[in-house]
Amino acid sequence: MSERPAGPSVTSRALALLGSFDAEHRRLTLTEMASRADVPLSTAHRLVGELQEWGAVERRPDGAYVVGRRLWDVGLLAPLQSGLREAASPFLSDVHAATRATVHLAVREGTEVLYVDRLMGTASLPIVSRVGSRLPMHCTGVGKVLLAHAPEPVRAAAMEHLVRMTPYTITQPRILAEQLERARRQGYATTAEEMTLGAGSIAVPVLRGGEVVAALGVVVADTRRGRAGLVAALRVASQGVTRTLERP
Repeated sequence: MSERPAGPSVTSRALALLGSFDAEHRRLTLTEMASRADVPLSTAHRLVGELQEWGAVERRPDGAYVVGRRLWDVGLLAPLQSGLREAASPFLSDVHAATRATVHLAVREGTEVLYVDRLMGTASLPIVSRVGSRLPMHCTGVGKVLLAHAPEPVRAAAMEHLVRMTPYTITQPRILAEQLERARRQGYATTAEEMTLGAGSIAVPVLRGGEVVAALGVVVADTRRGRAGLVAALRVASQGVTRTLERP
């Protein structure tokens, strides 16, 4: 007598519920999670409750669910992220001490920039990034660096969604393409009030094995003041991170 095929396991259903979140679906109701994961609502209710208790998801006051902080904490244990943060930490501190500006370490995740580490500066500037947050690449300094060195399909996909965050956000693909080419040529990228009003950024790439694996940047009020010194400080730090990453 042939055995009946086993249905989805509890683990696969829980993972499917977590996988229902993506860049376009950051807040989901229980019903939406169940539908996107193809999990019965009653089962989703039980599993999401367990995921919430563990910290994999969080429930907001309006009843919607978002990805929980504990998943980020676990993700930081992955060799790439943990090794990168450890390698970069002293050099982020050096840039922070030299500039007193907010310093960012970021990597690319799909068509977004993921902030891996941050040291807050002393100036009162509008900073929307936080460790673990994701922002568009086209309007952030670290994002432009990562986009400039991303594979062509990624650049093409990002160009299709140039959301205007401020009146100064670059939303014309031709102009952005020129900026990305300049970033590759000069070795750094800048923004001017493109993510938030009153703040700009400068960023440089971090390499490993000749490939860009991260970006290091600062947020300042005016990227024209002292730009050469800021770029120099970032480049020295980037080279230090690269050397540390490439040590046997």
